Amino acid sequence: MTYDIAIIGGGIGGLCLAQGLRRAGRTVTVYERDRTPADRLQGYRVHIDPQGARALHDCLPPRLWRAFLDTTGRGGQDFGFLTERLELLTLLETRPAADPADDHHSVSRITLRQVLLSGLEDTVRFGSTFERYERRPDGRTELFFADGSSATADVVVAADGGNSRVRRQYLPHAERVDTGITTVAGKFPLTAETRRLVSPRLTAGPNSVIPPAGMGMFCAPHDVDGRTPVAGIGVTEQAGALMDNTAGYVLWAVGAAEGRFPSDVSDMTGEQLKATVARMIRSWHPDLRELVARSDPESVSLLPIRTSVPIEPWQPTAVTLIGDAIHSMTPMRGIGANIALRDARLLSGALTSGLDPITAISRYEAEMRRYGFAAVRDSLQAAHQFVGGNRLARTGFKTFLRATRRFPSLKARAFA
Repeated sequence: MTYDIAIIGGGIGGLCLAQGLRRAGRTVTVYERDRTPADRLQGYRVHIDPQGARALHDCLPPRLWRAFLDTTGRGGQDFGFLTERLELLTLLETRPAADPADDHHSVSRITLRQVLLSGLEDTVRFGSTFERYERRPDGRTELFFADGSSATADVVVAADGGNSRVRRQYLPHAERVDTGITTVAGKFPLTAETRRLVSPRLTAGPNSVIPPAGMGMFCAPHDVDGRTPVAGIGVTEQAGALMDNTAGYVLWAVGAAEGRFPSDVSDMTGEQLKATVARMIRSWHPDLRELVARSDPESVSLLPIRTSVPIEPWQPTAVTLIGDAIHSMTPMRGIGANIALRDARLLSGALTSGLDPITAISRYEAEMRRYGFAAVRDSLQAAHQFVGGNRLARTGFKTFLRATRRFPSLKARAFA
C-alpha cells in the first residue's frame, strides 16, 4: 500500500523519519519553515543513547550511518556525580558496546542535522511555514502555508517541535508549560592548554554537580580533536563560538529554581549571562568557575525549561505527531532527542509495514504514548531533583551516592 506522507518540521525526529521512509521507498515531503539549512542552527552537543543510535542505524542509508560515526565527538561514557567542591560522590561506569548501533555517542546538533539532511535535497521544502490543515471529503488532508501555497497528503506527521502548530489545531488540550526552572549554558573550549586548567574528571566524561540546594550544574566534553569533515558534514560556515562544530569543548549548563536568577535574565546578553552565573557559583571549586570564565560569551545562552503535560489517548486519524510536538520534556535526563529518534524509527516501521495508515498510526501512537509520556514524567522529576530546593533531601541524596561508591552491589541495583 502506497500513500503520500507529509512531515511538518525538519528537526531531528522529522528528518530521521524522512530518511527511514525514503530508505523504504515511500513518497514523503518535509515542509520546513527555515529558509535554508543554515537558519536557526542549535550550537550545543546532543547525547545519542543506544535507542537513538539504533534508530539512526535503521533509518539512515549505510553511507550516512558511517558519516554519523565518523563525525561524532569523543568524551567518555562514565558519568560522575560531584559536589560543588569537586568531591567525587560516585561514578557510573559504562563499557563501550561491541556494536556502535548499541552505544552512546556525543554529536554536535549542527553536524547531526547535516547528516540527516544529506540526500533529502528533493524531499525538504524550505521556507514552508505551516499555518493550518483541512480534512477533505476524499479523506486526504490539505495543508496551508504562510506564503499562500498549499499541498495535500494522505498522512500528516507533526514534527514541528514544542510549539507545534499542528498539535495546537489537532490536540488543542495538549499543554506545554513552564517548569519554573531556568538554565544558562555555554562552551568551555578544549585545547591542550585549557585541559591543564581543570580537573581531569571534567574532561573525561559527563558529570552532574550537586551543590547544597536550589541549583545544579551539568557538564560534558565533546572532543573532536583529529576528526575531519566527511563530504561537508562536520563543518559549518556560521561564524562565532556557539555555531562552531569543528572545535572541541566542554558543554556546561547551570540551572536554578524560580527566583534564583535575576528577574531580567531573559533580556541579558551572553556576557551578562556569563557574569550572572559566575556570581552564582563564586563559592564553588575554582575549576568549575574556570569552565564559565573561559567560555566565549557568544557561546552562552539562556534555556528556559518547559515540559508537555501527558494527556489521555485520542482517536487515531491520518494526522499523527512525533518528538517535541507531542512529548516535549526537560533536558535533565538527556533523552529528548533519543525519544524523537525512537518515534521516527517506530513510525517509519509502522507506515511501511503494509498496514492501512490508520491502523499503522494507531499501533504507533499506543506505543509512543507509553514510553513518550513516561519519559516526560521522568524528565520532569529529574529537573526538580537537579535544582532540588530541599536541603535535607539533597544531603540525603549525597549520602546515598557516597554509599554506592563504597558498595558496588548497591550501585548496580540503584542505577540498573
